[in-house]
Amino acid sequence: MSSIHTEQFMPAKLAQALANSLFPELDSQLRSGRHIGIDSLDNHAFLMDFQDELSDFYARYNVELIRAPEGFFYLRPRSTTLIPRSVLSEMDMLVGKILCYLYLSPERLANQGIFTVQELFDELRTLADETKLLRLVNQRSTGSDLDLQKLQEKMRTSLNRLRRLGMISFLLNDMQRFSITESVFRFGADVRSGDSPLEAQMRMIRDGEAMALEDSSETLNDDEENEDEQLQSSEDDAEGENK
Repeated sequence: MSSIHTEQFMPAKLAQALANSLFPELDSQLRSGRHIGIDSLDNHAFLMDFQDELSDFYARYNVELIRAPEGFFYLRPRSTTLIPRSVLSEMDMLVGKILCYLYLSPERLANQGIFTVQELFDELRTLADETKLLRLVNQRSTGSDLDLQKLQEKMRTSLNRLRRLGMISFLLNDMQRFSITESVFRFGADVRSGDSPLEAQMRMIRDGEAMALEDSSETLNDDEENEDEQLQSSEDDAEGENK
């Protein structure tokens, strides 16, 4: 009886990456679907330094470590991935495309990169078909104030999901204002070419084009659903205090 022993040696630079104190949390963020942009200075620099080694590491799980043209990193699963896959809702996708539109708009510079939740809602109603939007809330929607309120709440839930993906960040102690990161270009791959990226993104929104985010997205689990409820409760409390 004989046995075959194989030894695989880990490249020194990969061992250095995995031993780095940044890796455990960064790995968890990437696996959860988070995008790492240049605003995350340490993590982004780490990925730049070890991109090749970590690409080989994640390939063992059948996922790709992608660096987008805008510079941000994310994991893109293959069909045989060992990391759980899920999908974003239609509202999530639409909100993401409108965030990309706002990122490209002149208002971003005029507002120093800051937008409000109300401005996002106004753009949603202006750029998208409101009848279709309201059907996402209620198939028999009449456009009542209650329907619009539910639509805004649904939009807020999507915005919080995209925050977890690293596409927006709320201002400190202000859940009504946020900045948009370059990661929203996951929703605007088609605007990277062409004479007018803003018009291209507007057309995509108005036509209701679905984008698969290259099969890399997320669904809320129970913990994330609870987090959304807590965030909504915090926002309601804050609004109550300000009245």
